[in-house]
Amino acid sequence: MNMFRPVYLGSMESGRLRDLRERALRSLQECRLCPRDCGVNRKEGETGVCRTGYRAVVASYAPHFGEEAPLVGTHGSGTIFFSYCNLRCSFCQNWDISHGGAGTEVTASHLARIMLHLQSMGCHNINLVTPSHVIPQIIAALEPAAAGGLRIPIVYNTSAYDKPESLKLLDGLVDIYMPDFKFWDPAPAGETCNAPDYPERARESIREMHRQAGDLKIVHGIAVRGLLVRHLVMPGGIAGTREIMRFLAREISPDTYVNIMAQYHPCGSIGHLPGLQRRISREEYAEALIAAREEGIRRLDR
Repeated sequence: MNMFRPVYLGSMESGRLRDLRERALRSLQECRLCPRDCGVNRKEGETGVCRTGYRAVVASYAPHFGEEAPLVGTHGSGTIFFSYCNLRCSFCQNWDISHGGAGTEVTASHLARIMLHLQSMGCHNINLVTPSHVIPQIIAALEPAAAGGLRIPIVYNTSAYDKPESLKLLDGLVDIYMPDFKFWDPAPAGETCNAPDYPERARESIREMHRQAGDLKIVHGIAVRGLLVRHLVMPGGIAGTREIMRFLAREISPDTYVNIMAQYHPCGSIGHLPGLQRRISREEYAEALIAAREEGIRRLDR
């Protein structure tokens, strides 16, 4: 890690971070940061689908040891859980945060202090969880955090329901992109997230993330830059695992670092979706791993 230099330091030194801050905060006056295109004036306290106004809401922050091995290392990933969410999956395992909005509003300086506190605890990175709707607030906090001594990677941990235009605001600020790729087909995305355009948006966003950061680079066992994709295996194969792995291998990179996750369980508000009323089987998970390898993915998280 001694040779690592986060990209946001260069943007701070060039003055680009300051310029981005003003541009990003202006976008809140008619918010179209994400594909929901709500168009509300968040500067005046109006809220759209994400139910977040001018200030970000933080549910919790702490070293996290349940993330992927290259993020956790020995001292944990410095997670900051932002309340609410622009995708709002009906099966969300963090329902109280993503739908209920449990948490506290924070200013830019408060968020910067949280980042510095996590660094002081030895965390290997700052892991921004569900950040799509608070990109301007993150950019506003990053300037005082970097000026105050922040020197560890920034991780953008997202559902991938993002806009490439908004992600371009983060070019030169984010070191590691960690998107989910939840669904390949529009129908289940519409049924579970009210977002039938999710597959298209995820493909666009992941292309932009890889353009900015490239394949995941790991130094002495710790991720320092690049793309890490998560995929949750779901009952009955409704997530489209094989098609997603084919896309990643052929259109992003066969060296895309992928975590195929098995922890789906019925929760949230899925009473209207009987196919999701069970956990996945061992056979379904094994088939997902086989599909990833057969489609050409060479780097799977252990």
